[in-house]
Amino acid sequence: MDPVIVAGAGPVGLALALALAKRGVPTIVLDEAEGPADARDDLRHPRTTVLGADTAALLERLGYPQVYADGTTWTGWRTLRRRQEVLRVDFGPASDDEPARPSPVHISQHRLERGLRQTLHGHGLVRIVTGSRVDAVDEDATGVTVHTRGADRTWWRGSYLVGCDGPRSTVRKLLAVRFPGKTAVDRHAVAALRVELPEPGVALLHRDPPGAGTGQEVTARPLPDGLWRFDWLLPARGDLLTADELVTRIRSILTTWCGSVVPYELAGSAEYPVHQRLARRWRVGRTFLAGDAAHLMGALGAQGVEEGLRDAENLSWKLALAWHEGASETLLDSYQAERREAVGARLRATDQALPLVRAGGTWNTVRHSLLSGSARGHAELLTDSHLGRGSAASPPVYGRSPLALPAPRPGGGGSGGGKTAGSPLVATCATPPGGLVVDVPVTALDGTVGRLRDRLGQNLLVMLIAPGTGVWDSRHWLTAGLMPRLASAVAALPMSAELLVAESYPGATAHSVLLIRPDGHLVTAMVGCRPAELYSYADLARGGPPHRTAPQDEPVSGRTP
Repeated sequence: MDPVIVAGAGPVGLALALALAKRGVPTIVLDEAEGPADARDDLRHPRTTVLGADTAALLERLGYPQVYADGTTWTGWRTLRRRQEVLRVDFGPASDDEPARPSPVHISQHRLERGLRQTLHGHGLVRIVTGSRVDAVDEDATGVTVHTRGADRTWWRGSYLVGCDGPRSTVRKLLAVRFPGKTAVDRHAVAALRVELPEPGVALLHRDPPGAGTGQEVTARPLPDGLWRFDWLLPARGDLLTADELVTRIRSILTTWCGSVVPYELAGSAEYPVHQRLARRWRVGRTFLAGDAAHLMGALGAQGVEEGLRDAENLSWKLALAWHEGASETLLDSYQAERREAVGARLRATDQALPLVRAGGTWNTVRHSLLSGSARGHAELLTDSHLGRGSAASPPVYGRSPLALPAPRPGGGGSGGGKTAGSPLVATCATPPGGLVVDVPVTALDGTVGRLRDRLGQNLLVMLIAPGTGVWDSRHWLTAGLMPRLASAVAALPMSAELLVAESYPGATAHSVLLIRPDGHLVTAMVGCRPAELYSYADLARGGPPHRTAPQDEPVSGRTP
């Protein structure tokens, strides 16, 4: 088959190419730029992203373990209002009093792109073509043909095309897909400073700092090499901030935090508006949209790059299955159904929260008690948004996906798979169908001990909850209880699958069997081993039997928009 063509060589396009290559799919990446960005330009126009622990783990699985070294983790987060600390979150391992709170990773976009390019360097299945801009797309029954202009002005033939070419996506325009939304929801001034602050590893958000007008907001987030990223919330409409005004803001906030204007170096600055947009369609025939080409989000600390990486993870295993074995329309359509719904829900949550925490909202009506329930609740909402938690930022649950079962009813019953309430075939656990599984220790059939998160990416996972197996020699428990029958059932599944054993899983009882997609989202949890039901759930996860013919949609052709 022809390779998959990826338009765009930002973090999302590079991660998608890497994920496809890990699954044995050849990829051509069309890069409009003439080469990698200069690190000095990145400092002059600071662009960074905050990645949650699950997304950082995805990059590690893709072969980029330096993500933590290239970025920085935080020891804590402080949310302040005026002169008072409203909320503090400390990161670190679990203790007797607190569960583990992994820190996000804060990384410059330049370093992230460089790391992904280095991971792709020399990979025989990926070719990056620089100086190539898409200007026409044609589709037929067996693939897509993409014309580019630039140094390599030519036609490229691919099995599928994925537009990861940013907010002004040419691919999206050629498909005539609408991109409605809101303009300038927020506006920010950003500065990269080399400075020493009182708590070097603690990021903070300060609402209404002393000396500033009501509704002011500034965040400071540490980066490697002694750098900090400062963000000031500006009025949505207004004149550009002058250099003198920026310096005044820097000196004012340093005085507030340090008691005086401590020495600092301004490495770069920028001003940008935050838009919120959502493409009407994410799939047209053999062409898909991902990242900023499909959605724009950024208010309340939301990170578009992280959502774009989730797009890449969701789409990559489905395209790989289609490329190797063929895929049903249900599987390919599920990318739009899952990811567009997840991003849309995040945008709706942000819209509902903005009036509460921006100027003129409830913050300005709190007078008597800083730690009143409403004030603390709004502080938690702001904090969760910046840390990738809560309704506005946490990992999605694909509960309405065509590949997911309805959530089981309390008490072990369920309505999924045609089962009646009280059926013993559907088990409950802490993760709902379509949710991202919890990372737990697991043992493979060869006795290898590791983490569930590290086994994701390639195949379906079937995980048996069997307390006590950790103290047994694998040659004993492989022939005991459910294992022989379960191993035989897994070998007969319609998709490649790996069988794992775990001592426990949150909310799951002994002898529960969890079926997990390659991207870590739960298909179902069932009690015991019933091969026919397990097969039907695995068939659900792949969207049913593949169609060997090419996916059909309206013919697609494009000219320069």
